[in-house]
Amino acid sequence: MQFLLALIVVGPLLGAAAALLPAPPGLKGKSPDQAVLRHGVTVTGVILLAALVLALGFDHDHPSKMQATTDISWIRALDVRIHLGVDGISLPLLVLTALLTFLCALYSYFKMPAGPSPKAFVALLLVLESGTLATFAVLDLVLFFLAFETVLIPMYFLIARWGGEGRQAAAWKFILYTLLGSVVMLLGLLLVGVKAGTFDMVALAADNGRGLTTSVQVIAVLAIGLGLAVKTPMWPLHSWLPDAHTAAPTVGSVLLAGVLLKMGTYGFVRIVLPIAPEGMATFAPYLAAFAVAGIIYGSLACLALVKPGNKGDLKRLIAYSSVGHMGFVLLGIATMTPTGVNGALFANIAHGLVTGLLFFLVGAVKDRYGTADLDTLAGATGAALYGRAPRLGALLAFAAVASLGLPGLAGFWGEMLALFGAFDPAEGLSRPAFLTFMAIGGFGTLLTAAYLLLVVRRVCMGGPRPAGETAIADVQGYEFAAWTPLVALTVLAGLWPAVLLGLTDPAVQQLLAGGPR
Repeated sequence: MQFLLALIVVGPLLGAAAALLPAPPGLKGKSPDQAVLRHGVTVTGVILLAALVLALGFDHDHPSKMQATTDISWIRALDVRIHLGVDGISLPLLVLTALLTFLCALYSYFKMPAGPSPKAFVALLLVLESGTLATFAVLDLVLFFLAFETVLIPMYFLIARWGGEGRQAAAWKFILYTLLGSVVMLLGLLLVGVKAGTFDMVALAADNGRGLTTSVQVIAVLAIGLGLAVKTPMWPLHSWLPDAHTAAPTVGSVLLAGVLLKMGTYGFVRIVLPIAPEGMATFAPYLAAFAVAGIIYGSLACLALVKPGNKGDLKRLIAYSSVGHMGFVLLGIATMTPTGVNGALFANIAHGLVTGLLFFLVGAVKDRYGTADLDTLAGATGAALYGRAPRLGALLAFAAVASLGLPGLAGFWGEMLALFGAFDPAEGLSRPAFLTFMAIGGFGTLLTAAYLLLVVRRVCMGGPRPAGETAIADVQGYEFAAWTPLVALTVLAGLWPAVLLGLTDPAVQQLLAGGPR
């Protein structure tokens, strides 16, 4: 188990280095480009297999216990340690990251985005995977920051080099926002480590803030929370996200929405909640207020984009929908209750599955029509996917209703539990305020349903293909292979939520209570 977790974290880095080397004779296939893309599929496939074996070997009877741990001294003067481990909170995120990266590598093997050498693309994809996996596996504050930052550079280049129109400006906006947030976060992490005398996240969580004064906790939560809020992204620190998604290649958007946004909310659960509970209680009402503001703002922005005549971009609309969905995650965290935090973790996974699928589908529509402009797609003839590409239309409609939180699909449970958590927040938080937040969040679900159903009506419905019009391809074999796991897991998580909640609940209960782990 220790070896498996170390392989999962370090393996992609080794694969990235190997991707830059010449392909060995006999493995080049038709071309060196094909060989390096096949290398990306192989490495990400091995990491996914290792993550699945780790999940199968995980002690599901004790999900609150850190497992597969490695603890080696690294920088003795600062007591920084190479400390790795997984519990019921981080294991689902590890598997989700490995799955989405593998599906992106598989998709890119058949549909490589236009841009420079595939060698650099595959190497950056693997470095991105390694940094993200490390973020969910490390248990030292300094290592957490290093892993958190490792992800920024490869994503910057994926957007700047393989993106679409406006990619340079979007990439710079992404890197500047996230780097500035990270600088503030680093100050907060160092403050906690210096004042508590350790950077070990397990020891700090077990102490549950008893070694930190209230003023230190308040300052730490403000600093760390700002850095995490940028990455989440929380309204009004979200403005980098729509530009990044609109410009990014399809696989970049899938990983940005499906994995990178989860790093911010994971930091709130793993670091802020257990290490500085008094500071978190001070800011919880404000966090909840910003969360519900993001829910309403994201929904209204989507309604504006989907309105005829507004030249709304479908990728941009899905990006704004992420602002609203992550608002529910932040609302659940702000309640500081097991119900709300479990809802936030469930919504994290559901958003990764559903929004990852949505960006795959929108990318496919853009490839076929040459645009993601809603007015063009829903023009006089319209995309009318039900008549022109029925399988693609059915999948887009499925992803849309999953995203709006239809009961029986993954999107429902996380949002419902977040609202339940707001109904009865933690002791010391204002219940009238959180009831208000719950009502606003509930109204946001109606707005979400409105814009997603409008998207389905405008893009999927319409008359049959006029005679003489060029036909478009329906779902291809490689697309079917890349999308089927996301569809299946969306249904599984919706019908059998206990699989995920059984992992997260004991870990959340112990994280909020403190004590030995």
